Amino acid sequence: MGYRRCAVDDELHGYLGVTRLQSAYADVVSRRAWEELDALFAPDCPVHVDTVTSATREFVGPADFGAFVAASIERFEFFEFVILNTVVDVHPGPTATGRVWMVELRQDRASGGWSNAFGIYHDSYALTDGAWRFTERHYQSLARTGRFEVFPFPTRG
Repeated sequence: MGYRRCAVDDELHGYLGVTRLQSAYADVVSRRAWEELDALFAPDCPVHVDTVTSATREFVGPADFGAFVAASIERFEFFEFVILNTVVDVHPGPTATGRVWMVELRQDRASGGWSNAFGIYHDSYALTDGAWRFTERHYQSLARTGRFEVFPFPTRG
């Protein structure tokens, strides 16, 4: 009797693949290894960044988004992207949607001061060519230390 793959197997494989993708993203950003973003994103992946304190920024693809993040964190001597929690819903296709709750641990190069930035990503993912990739990302800031800012939770699911 041979093994037959079932819906539970597909869900487990999808969940594992997406959480590995989320962790790989945190690793790439923490190491500032921008050239590795290409393997994590669909080439035309839209990324929407709402820091709440300025207009929403729109990017297309990993190079465009990576250049923005690189410039944004250049001022930090220490920077670590930490995943606090994730939610992953695997769908047929195979596709998935999810949320990544995160915090940035940061030390300013000039002043030596420490700060944290909390946020949430609402993501869409797809399995293409044997690998899970981001197909769309919506980021919103939730709070920042230093200025002690707390922002409303996004209306997105």
